[in-house]
Amino acid sequence: MSKALDIGEFISRSQGHLTIDVRSPKEFIKGHIPHAINLPLFNDEERAKIGTLYKQTGKNDAIEAGLEIVGPKMVEFVRLVKPLVRDNKIFVHCWRGGMRSGSMAWLFDTMGYEVYTLKSGYKAYRHLVLEGLSSEARYVIIGGRTGSGKTEMLHHLRDQGEQILDFERLANHKGSAFGALGEPAQPSTEQFENDVHLALSKLDLNKRIWLEDESKNIGRCYITNELWAIMLKSPIVVVDIPLEVRVKRLVGDYGEQHIEGLEESVRKIERRLGNEAMKDALRALEERNFAEVARITLHYYDKAYDHGLAVKESRDVTILSFDSDDMKLITKSLMDLKK
Repeated sequence: MSKALDIGEFISRSQGHLTIDVRSPKEFIKGHIPHAINLPLFNDEERAKIGTLYKQTGKNDAIEAGLEIVGPKMVEFVRLVKPLVRDNKIFVHCWRGGMRSGSMAWLFDTMGYEVYTLKSGYKAYRHLVLEGLSSEARYVIIGGRTGSGKTEMLHHLRDQGEQILDFERLANHKGSAFGALGEPAQPSTEQFENDVHLALSKLDLNKRIWLEDESKNIGRCYITNELWAIMLKSPIVVVDIPLEVRVKRLVGDYGEQHIEGLEESVRKIERRLGNEAMKDALRALEERNFAEVARITLHYYDKAYDHGLAVKESRDVTILSFDSDDMKLITKSLMDLKK
């Protein structure tokens, strides 16, 4: 007989075990528990058909149609999970903890597995995520103009034992108009929130956590309003790096990308660059003069960042200036701060 668990117990006990999300592929892609796999009871079209029947002719007809769909799949479900099960335990959930997870739990229970379901389903998990992202934490924000190497600073801090939260890694995006170049497809905002929550759950919120100074959106992924509000009142350390050092870093980061992708990214900021600057950037790009492209685009990005920094004057702002991007020196200086 399967046992229903509250969300906290479900998450902790399911770690390292087969966790099955039986919702449709479309639901799963929109957002899911990070360690769960998708074994849909109904595909997207089947789910739509069952939902329409439920609304038009009632619950009994929908159940009968569902059984007709699911029946032939049961043997395949059992075959699929067999090599994935550890310690004979399976964790199953759907959206609300209703018939879909109940049906799959019955099947695996019948096969002799120790089965656990999630009370209130994925809906309970989303409540946990949003509550967690609104929790106060001791964030310290690393600021600096584009090309300063803020992500590398984060990684050096992590290597020295500091806690970090790398939004750009979780969003598969570097945060600018060029941020998608060379990156995998971005997750949905909902999945991004789930992944951020998972990363935070591994950190001590009472000890400082380093973040990059991001926009509210990182590509198509958005930081929740609650987390954003906490970040806005957190202390910020601005690392000031000379222009030519930043140009060199950007050429190293993006110079190997396809010209078509770079051109598309330049065109994204045409309105902000101005028509003449955009033409100059595209001409430099055609000539493979990546350093000049970087200088032209940095003119826009630097103005935008400086304007944003001026708005933050009421916050705890510290500026650290360096002649180079010596990461060992920068990391030591950041760690020595009493934040």
